[in-house]
Amino acid sequence: MREFTNSEVFGAAVVGERGQVVIPADIRKLFKVKPGDRLIVIAHTGRMIGLIPSGNFSRFLNRASEIMEKLDNKTARKTGRP
Repeated sequence: MREFTNSEVFGAAVVGERGQVVIPADIRKLFKVKPGDRLIVIAHTGRMIGLIPSGNFSRFLNRASEIMEKLDNKTARKTGRP
């Protein structure tokens, strides 16, 4: 359960008939989520569902891409491949 060590419970959300979920106000304030904001929906199959503000997700992907490129360059130098 190490992945939950920095987690907090902010309440519960109810799924409506059309599949809509209301995000608790405390979470919306904490993450500055406003009406019309885009959220990326992620899931750990069968275990959890998460929402990530799209701007945060884009920054994460950009940073991950930079790190992967550095690792690939480092590996290429070690193996002598172009």
